[in-house]
Amino acid sequence: MNNPDRTVLKMKAIAQSEYGSPDVLQMEEVNRPVVSDNTVLVKVHGAAVHAGDWHLMRGQPFFIRFIYGGLRKPQTKILGCDVAGEVVAVGKNVTQFQPGDLVFGDVSESGFGAFAEYVCAPETAIAFKPNNLSFEEAATVPVSAVTALQGLRDVGQIQPGQKVLINGASGGVGSFAVQIAKALGAEVTGVCSANKVEMVKSLGADRVCTRAEMKSQLKQHYYNLILDNAAYNSPFDYFPFLKTPGTYVVVGGSMTRLFQAMFLDFVTSKIGDRKIKFLACKPNQKDLIVLKDAIEAGKIRPYVDRVYPLSEVPAAIHHLEQRQVRGKVAITFDT
Repeated sequence: MNNPDRTVLKMKAIAQSEYGSPDVLQMEEVNRPVVSDNTVLVKVHGAAVHAGDWHLMRGQPFFIRFIYGGLRKPQTKILGCDVAGEVVAVGKNVTQFQPGDLVFGDVSESGFGAFAEYVCAPETAIAFKPNNLSFEEAATVPVSAVTALQGLRDVGQIQPGQKVLINGASGGVGSFAVQIAKALGAEVTGVCSANKVEMVKSLGADRVCTRAEMKSQLKQHYYNLILDNAAYNSPFDYFPFLKTPGTYVVVGGSMTRLFQAMFLDFVTSKIGDRKIKFLACKPNQKDLIVLKDAIEAGKIRPYVDRVYPLSEVPAAIHHLEQRQVRGKVAITFDT
């Protein structure tokens, strides 16, 4: 016998059933997630895209399929990590939130699913939304800003007065890193494409140079910390510009360079005063709260390049893949 109280509710979502280009992403009507004892159901008002989305979409590099399941077809049907919205239901064991609360967070460790009208997540995956940001702006913060924060503070162990170089300063992580480093009292040099120099200056960088100028410009300066968000050159290209002691932290870039940094992280941790470190970002509520406070204090703010409606998530990811984005790309649900 059917129980009328257990009617399956539906929602719209961008889903995929195979790996490939943005063309594999389609708007579908799917079952709305059901809140469990330990989760929060959020009505999504804003989301954001980043490199992890297109890696999962394409199933590349291949090893990512072993991590998230689905060697031939994706087990993760609905992508999206960054989310901002309104709590509409809570499980009986949830203590931090109640319906009506406005929140933001990273749902990557609870099955993804931000490119949908509703998403469920543990209460520890979200925090109260900064009250001076729109939903779309808030949704651009969790993954990229937490990555920047952990790269600078935890791995790079940044200190006030230090000189910091940020490569890829105009990107999602880099645009937050410039602001966070300044907020932590560092002197910041940003490296970016020539057409993005003014944008990086607007973020508060003390000095900005283009990638073409980088080697000649860096010879004039030495840095306590280099945060590389666009690691396409060898880490050893940066060693001449590191102070002793000094730290080079790899956050993003080519897979070859990321694997190289992971190996060298182990090697340089054993010898020498100049270290190569690889960041493995760890989503957590505590850092979301740190960022919320900094945003509300006016110390950092998202730089949003474009906002796309949910139906145009494929176009948003395609735009991101072109590597021409300034800051972040957001997704709106309020259209």
